[in-house]
Amino acid sequence: MEAEQNNIPNYQQMPALLDYAEIKKVLPHRYPMLLVDRIVELEPMKRAVGIKCVTGNEDFFQGHFPNYPIMPGVLLIEAMAQVGGVALMFPEENRNKMAVFGRINNAKFKRQVVPGDVLVTEAIITRVVKNTMGIVKCVGKVDGQVACECECHFALVQPKDN
Repeated sequence: MEAEQNNIPNYQQMPALLDYAEIKKVLPHRYPMLLVDRIVELEPMKRAVGIKCVTGNEDFFQGHFPNYPIMPGVLLIEAMAQVGGVALMFPEENRNKMAVFGRINNAKFKRQVVPGDVLVTEAIITRVVKNTMGIVKCVGKVDGQVACECECHFALVQPKDN
């Protein structure tokens, strides 16, 4: 209700443009490393908004930390980067490529993410160079509060056959 009054979309209530199965058609990640449950907004090669429902069943909570579970910062960045990856990889000409990290700039952690939280990530592509690299500004929020933000630099590469 409060979000609607401030003209802030309630992303948790929005229907999925891409559900988990459709995301797997765009990203090469699989369990346990696929960290996006649904995409609720998508403008290919421009921006995406994605949802990660954090549950106590996540394997990493067994050791991080057993009596005080907190989603690891590196996995927060990975989850946000995957939302940016959907925006970069959605066009058909990029579907056979992989977006791999080249650099992560200005990572800031402002709020702990714990079981029961819903991480809403907005990823805005700020630069693309000849479909070989991209820069994505990511902001992840929980209950409207910034939990993490960073700038991800990706190289778009052809995977090698094994």
